[in-house]
Amino acid sequence: MKIAFMMDPLESIDPLWETTSYLMYECNQRGHTVFFLEPHDVYVRGSRLVARMRNVTVKRDLAMEEYWRAAIACLKREELIYEQITDLDALFLRKDPPLIYQTMEFLTPVNEQVFVINGTVGQMVANSKLYLLNFPEIIPETHVSRDPGRLKKIIEEFGGAMVVKPLQRFGGEGVIKVSVQDRDNLNSLINYYVQANEPYPRRQAIMVQEYLEAVKTQGDVRILLLNGEILGAMKRIPAEGDFRTNIHAGASAAKHEITGSDRRICEQIKDRLVKDRLFFVGVDIIGDKLVEINVVSPGGIPRINRLSNLKIEATVIDWVEERAQQKRSRRT
Repeated sequence: MKIAFMMDPLESIDPLWETTSYLMYECNQRGHTVFFLEPHDVYVRGSRLVARMRNVTVKRDLAMEEYWRAAIACLKREELIYEQITDLDALFLRKDPPLIYQTMEFLTPVNEQVFVINGTVGQMVANSKLYLLNFPEIIPETHVSRDPGRLKKIIEEFGGAMVVKPLQRFGGEGVIKVSVQDRDNLNSLINYYVQANEPYPRRQAIMVQEYLEAVKTQGDVRILLLNGEILGAMKRIPAEGDFRTNIHAGASAAKHEITGSDRRICEQIKDRLVKDRLFFVGVDIIGDKLVEINVVSPGGIPRINRLSNLKIEATVIDWVEERAQQKRSRRT
């Protein structure tokens, strides 16, 4: 099969801890032709969608770091592959946020012809933290506004600590805990986040969410889902002096056994995820509350594999092969 990965530059990735490198490695091991491209490589020629791609297929059975060096070496070659997107069997969209909407718009018309993981429309709908609002019964108390006065009133009336989250960032960037105990800083922070110096229509809406005390002692749980079914999970423990559980923010990973509460939350969201073609997803849970749904480039495979003695990438590629073959058969 021809399988392409749209992603960040290969040189920027640590392959030992990156989910995308594990997926690419598995495809290479199976003898698939593996292509690499970035979002700006997509264009239209004669009304057909084409991409400038690099063939990064290398010999099999290399160690991961050696494999990654060989893949990067492929980028040094002069030849570019100008391939119609519809000639691919599968396309992984693994570019870290922020989402590039023009690229998603380019790719949307071919979603019915190529198996795209995750679907473009689903990514556009779900890449913001606002997607959580589809599941109000299982998320913490949540407010979203661009009005500093309203946000401060919400925090004052709530009484306890709350968490401020920019809607589009990832990896814990910009996430802070606030409370009425520090009013001077609270006012300054809220004004900064919403860009209160701008006219109201140009301000940034932000999310203010109940702070869940369980994160201090229990951390959170990252669960990977494939087509709505649980693949594996890990616990993420915040670094000392921090409440964020993102690995990028210094949190550490630990083994986690799926609980009944975890399963109930995943059951409640799976139908909507599949309907939106969000097939490979990372969900984050604190206690019995859903706090994040990661659909753009969800990670966790390397750490979950090591903690639970799994090979999640093999399960993912098994499933992608099957779905891509079904789509190809329907076309022919």
